Amino acid sequence: MLHTLGGLRTTRHTDIDEQVAMFLHIIAHNVKNQVMIGRFQRSGETISKIVTRVCNAVKRLHPHLLKKPEPNCLGALDGTHIKCLVPLKDKPKYRTRKNDIATNVLGVCSQDMQFIYVLPGWEGSAADGRVLRDALLRPHGLKVPRPDVGYTNGEGFLAPYRCQRYHLNDWRAGHQPTTPKEFFNMRHSSTRNVIERCFCILKARWGILRDNSYYPVDLKNKIIMACCLLHNYIRKEMTIDPIENRFEVDEGTGDVDGGDDDHITYVGVSTEWTTFRNNLAQTMFDS
Repeated sequence: MLHTLGGLRTTRHTDIDEQVAMFLHIIAHNVKNQVMIGRFQRSGETISKIVTRVCNAVKRLHPHLLKKPEPNCLGALDGTHIKCLVPLKDKPKYRTRKNDIATNVLGVCSQDMQFIYVLPGWEGSAADGRVLRDALLRPHGLKVPRPDVGYTNGEGFLAPYRCQRYHLNDWRAGHQPTTPKEFFNMRHSSTRNVIERCFCILKARWGILRDNSYYPVDLKNKIIMACCLLHNYIRKEMTIDPIENRFEVDEGTGDVDGGDDDHITYVGVSTEWTTFRNNLAQTMFDS
């Protein structure tokens, strides 16, 4: 697949299998070039070129590896921060509320935890809603047919109610929702938990996403996309994902073509969708 669809080629010194093995070892264990030089007996320059070459080949597979959304339902959407290496002058923009230097990654996944859409590259200080708007306005961006408390409840998006109990831990120890809004938030949190688990599995699988890597932010963003695509490939090919059962996700706090009338290109407060959410919450609570 990497050869026929991704355009990866054998070089004078390394065949395709070795290039892929080196790339997978780096992203799985987040090792320095110096370690790879000793392990694979290749120069640092060769290893750096291989990382870029294989990463670009994997990215070319995105039409084949990104999951297609279900009709009338895009999936679960959320953002996550992934640490990155940026120039000193850019650090204030990439500094998160936890004081990490990171990029804000928007992800949408299906119920079987395969990525439908991924947008890496935004600064860590960027608000989730701002990243979402950018995703909707890109020429080949997120397409939502005619979200997390960080997103607006608007056309195509159902966000939880603010100032109400939300996270799954709030409903443990026998606590039950007492209002339609609380019941809606409980169901919403349970559904949204799939994207949090998806991100957790992604980071557990690829060590390069768990800590600062040794690559500049532009290449790191490409590596993030490649990791998401490889995650999908593994989920498709393996009946049981061994990473999935290694940990429990913390359920407490959680951390378009322009002008296409068939897709949303702006997220704003929608009275129609607010009414739809209220009616849906009341119906679920009554039943």
